[in-house]
Parts: sequence; structure tokens; C-alpha cells
Amino acid sequence: MFDDTRPAALDGDGATDPWSAFRVDDRADMLSTLQQLRDAGVPVVLSTPAGVAISSQLWSMDPVREQLCFSADDASPRLGQMAQADEAVAVSYLDEVKLQFDLTELLLVHGHGSQVLRARWPQTLYRFQRRDSYRVRTLQRHAPKVRLRHPSMPDMLLALRIVDVSAGGCALALPDDVPPLQPGVTLHGARIELDGDTAFNASLKLQHVSSLQPGASGVRLGCELLALEAPAQRALQRYIDRTQQRRRLLSR
Repeated sequence: MFDDTRPAALDGDGATDPWSAFRVDDRADMLSTLQQLRDAGVPVVLSTPAGVAISSQLWSMDPVREQLCFSADDASPRLGQMAQADEAVAVSYLDEVKLQFDLTELLLVHGHGSQVLRARWPQTLYRFQRRDSYRVRTLQRHAPKVRLRHPSMPDMLLALRIVDVSAGGCALALPDDVPPLQPGVTLHGARIELDGDTAFNASLKLQHVSSLQPGASGVRLGCELLALEAPAQRALQRYIDRTQQRRRLLSR
């Protein structure tokens, strides 16, 4: 099995969940994500603990009965083997975001010359970045910014434009008329405002300073986000997902 379709190890010791920041428990959020997965028609790899794996698609969903149905162009015995296992892990991708969730109560359903694999609605869904530092360039009309105090001049309040953002950091534009910042400094008490629905407090560590795009004034500050709390991580991930979707629509 290729690495990008291999289920991630979610809870190896059966105790604490190291991926809690990526867990989607909210019912409405999960419903929206599964609807996107169904409408996109992208491959969903299903695999059992015994190693049986098939490529499928999310064909239909019934939130009331709490059921999902997966179609697969596979007439081999693997479909039957999958149903007999009674549990599987589903892995798929929406843009650069990896989705993973457990499936139980598997049942092979026949009808009208085709067959689908039915499963119980997942209790939890995980959303991972496909690349650790995948960044989205912010949409200019929303004017996302970071508000903070200059570390050398606490009386100076700054509102710096966010150039791009990822799950692990962001790049800020520092104007020429603002005293420079040195790599290695930690910026505490920053208020990150991405849009009307996404704002949170964080500490930023300045990793490097570089030039902005040709013709632009000021410099680019590459910052690492330090120890974000789980609600902020989930809000940031949702913002990244929405920005990817908007850019895809605008490029059509």
C-alpha cells in the first residue's frame, strides 16, 4: 500500500489520542466534509485490519439512518472479504487534505446489477494536511492580519498583513517604515484574524526574513505558530480548507 493511502496510526497505545487536534467531532462539520467527499467523486481507499484493500467512491449518505454507501468497480472476492471483516478504515483526499475515518457494520448490498458496500456513519473523522507545510495564499479582499506589539517597542501596535498561512506557520508583510525584527525572536500575544469567522490568539517565532515579491516594499517574515490549542488548530484547518475551495472556484 502506498504511503499516501496508508491509514495513519491514530492511537497506538489505546490511550491518549495524539491526533486530537485534527479530529472532527462536530456533526454539522462532519456532514459538510462527507458531502464534499461524495460530490467530488474522488477515490476512497478502504482497508481492513487483515490487509484487504479496495478503491471505491462515496456513493450515497443517509444522515437520518446513519449510513454510508460506497461503490466499487471490483467484482473480485475482495468485496465480500471486506464485508466479512465488519470493520475498515477509509482514506481519501480533498485537494491537499487527507481524510480518514473508521467504518463498522459493513454489509454488501446487491441490486440492479450492481453492488455497494454499506457502513455505519463514522463516529469520528480526521483531517490531516497532506504536506506538513502546505500553504494557501490569502484572499486579499478579506485583508487577513496579525495584530501584535513590537517586541522592542511595546507601545507600538502593529497590524501586519498575512501573505500566506499553513497549519504550522504564516508569512507576514513588514512595511519599510516599521523597525526591523530579528530572526529567533518570539512574538507573544499575537491576535491572528483570518476572516470574520476565524480569529485566535497565538505566539509566533520568527524563523527568517526575506524579500517580498519583486516591486513590493517591505520584507517577508516567515513565522512558526507555537503550541496552538486544539480549537485554534481546528479553526485554522477549516480556514485553509475554505481558501483552497474558493481559489479552485475562482480559477475555473
